Amino acid sequence: MSKNFILVSLLFVFLISCNSKEDKSQYNQVTYLAIHNKDTATLNININDKRFYGRYEISYYKTGKDSGDVRGDIKGDTLRGDYHYISNGGSWKRIPLAILKKGNKLYLGKGVIGTYFNLPCFVPDQPIEYNKSEFVFEKIEEK
Repeated sequence: MSKNFILVSLLFVFLISCNSKEDKSQYNQVTYLAIHNKDTATLNININDKRFYGRYEISYYKTGKDSGDVRGDIKGDTLRGDYHYISNGGSWKRIPLAILKKGNKLYLGKGVIGTYFNLPCFVPDQPIEYNKSEFVFEKIEEK
């Protein structure tokens, strides 16, 4: 093969991969707030019909906070993805995230966590519980 053919092929692959990225302008930015006892959680996400991404912060009363990024997919009324965060200023952690949308509220799910290819995920044959959610998020109206 000639060097020109390889160069043109690589350039073609590069251009296709650059153009396949999603248009970020198609996302709506929404901020949610939840309070559980004296702990508060803020979820600031960009969301469309298929995906979401953004920031998630949990402030624990008098003990610190967890702060990081969320991202994932939307299927029906469920947002599933992961939360990559720094816990109380310590080291980075990653956990799976499941949120159920009911009306104008978001319910944080709780389930059994396992690993798959060294990544944490919810165990598929165990249900995710939304009824006794620690955090029930309500949309903050922007002014």
